[in-house]
Amino acid sequence: MTSTKEPSAPDTAPGHPLTIAQLAELAGVSTATVSKVVNGRSEVAPETRTLIERLIREHGYRRRKRRVSPAALVELVFHALEGDYPIEIIKGVEQVARDHHLAVVLSELQHRHTPGRGWIEGVLSRRPTGVIAVFSGLDEAQREQLATRDIPLVLLDPTGDPGHQVPSVGAGNWSGGLSATRHLLQLGHRRIAIITGPGYALSSRARLDGYRTALDTAGLPVDPELIRQGDFLIEGGMAQAHRLLRLPDPPTAIFACNDGQAIGVYQAAHELGLRIPDDLSVIGFDDLPPTRWAVPPLTTIRQPLTEMAVAATIMLVKLAQGEPLPQSRIELGTDLVVRRSTAPPRR
Repeated sequence: MTSTKEPSAPDTAPGHPLTIAQLAELAGVSTATVSKVVNGRSEVAPETRTLIERLIREHGYRRRKRRVSPAALVELVFHALEGDYPIEIIKGVEQVARDHHLAVVLSELQHRHTPGRGWIEGVLSRRPTGVIAVFSGLDEAQREQLATRDIPLVLLDPTGDPGHQVPSVGAGNWSGGLSATRHLLQLGHRRIAIITGPGYALSSRARLDGYRTALDTAGLPVDPELIRQGDFLIEGGMAQAHRLLRLPDPPTAIFACNDGQAIGVYQAAHELGLRIPDDLSVIGFDDLPPTRWAVPPLTTIRQPLTEMAVAATIMLVKLAQGEPLPQSRIELGTDLVVRRSTAPPRR
């Protein structure tokens, strides 16, 4: 039962973290209840859990001298487990985890980008070596919960600007968008459309900025009609391509900001009786394995997903071992991969 009176701080030096016993005294609960919250167990009333978590955030938590060793696990959480994107990342994480005798636990957020309470409770109870969040992130309270348990967190392909508080690994999205658009310009295209990803995604905004920069450098105005917001899904790419190709002055080339949307563009072109690249050039972003088997094989920007995952896992292991990181943000380069889906426009 929680105390009804305002808790008063126990006799501790200012700024020093509290023990479980001191937290229990402050919250007016048993040490067993605080221990359950600290260890991520679920059988605690929500209001009591909220109070204890607030006290941990405010005062900190002092572990016993004999620290509990973390489990030999890497928590790998995805916003969605669909297509080849997660597979390329799992390969990289597994490569490093295997070398350090770590198992990998997968979680899916069902297209959400912030985990719910059930997920964070599961992580705290498992006490993994660390957490890698892919195209997703944790809210401030969840980050603090991990930090107070000494569970390091690394973001991979973050949806927003992670700042310098949380280590992260990304790709050269702006330069990739620039290279994709320049390639189409060099082929002679002037009506170049773009299907972006969702507006909240940092990678999507950066690729769009690269597209704008390429057009501006070439002295071409940016036509708002040729910029369509997608969702990184095949169906979204197909729907937006239909709208673009039905314009009175349709584009001669489309830059799809991921390979899935590019496949959607292929399908829309097929349905409208257009041939790629004779009637329409298409370029994607990611260079996932199936793109080389598309008909015709897809020109795309290679995002080194496996290498990004390797870098993120190495960062995580270093943090778990107490080693300082030389930099909190790593950005790996992207490359243009020219295949047969792009060609000069028909005169």
